[in-house]
Amino acid sequence: MPVSAPSTPTQTAPDADARPERRTFVQVARQPRMIGLLLVFVLAALVCGRLGAWQLDRAYERAELAAQQEAAEAAAEGPSWLGEVLAPQESFPGELVGREVQVSGEFEPSGSLLVPGRALEGHTGYLVLAPFRVSDDGAGGDSWADLSGAPVLAVVQGWVAAPADAAALTLPKGEVTLTGWLQAGEATSGSAAVVDGRTDQIALSALVNEWGGPIYAGYLVATEGPGSPESGGVAALPRPTIDGGSGANLQNVFYALQWWVFGGFAVLLWIRLVRDEMAGGRRGGAPTSADTGIAGLPSA
Repeated sequence: MPVSAPSTPTQTAPDADARPERRTFVQVARQPRMIGLLLVFVLAALVCGRLGAWQLDRAYERAELAAQQEAAEAAAEGPSWLGEVLAPQESFPGELVGREVQVSGEFEPSGSLLVPGRALEGHTGYLVLAPFRVSDDGAGGDSWADLSGAPVLAVVQGWVAAPADAAALTLPKGEVTLTGWLQAGEATSGSAAVVDGRTDQIALSALVNEWGGPIYAGYLVATEGPGSPESGGVAALPRPTIDGGSGANLQNVFYALQWWVFGGFAVLLWIRLVRDEMAGGRRGGAPTSADTGIAGLPSA
């Protein structure tokens, strides 16, 4: 009796329609588990953001405390004589900004000027600027011995709201002693010219043409003495600071940036989890595996 050969099962190609379709990002993200994870990560990002904001607040607080401590130390030391820290015609070192000094001399009323567009406590007005011919800077005249004569120091007497307030001022006559804070002269530009008793900038390289020289590279913001806010008629100005000197403490700013980066990573991590879920929850699986959700490659 003839024996028939065993039949070989016929291999049929898998039905493409039977493969699970790849889910979209939105479909995966709308799953309850992913929504729960999103809430957790968003909460973590908010916490990191708040910690970053707190560090930034601390950065400015530390800078302000440092400035206050510096001012207190300077006040405790008392004013130095101008000649001990700065000589006429010499460049102005940045560390002298806000340094308290005293100097003796005479105001030259014919050279008084107004500097418009200057703000004080939210109001815009004018600085009252006057040339001050120095007679004693504490150095016995040695600081200008090799120059053409006694130097001129630009003195900001204070702030006024209107030109009429400055017109009512009377400069003291004769030698007086002033105390105040040093500030660097402003950069020269086309608006530094003196017109009708006004100048837009305290540009000393331009003012020397009006007042004569020699002249100091910085000016004095008067605080005490005749012709200062102490005498009345003008409002006192705050202690000058270096531009950016009252800014944030860099260490705390760096910490703030770290916290914000961590918060961003929390959100990116959730996006990564959603994408992994779209790929079946694992990477590196066989591309023909149906449970990855990735369409298989055609067989050779």
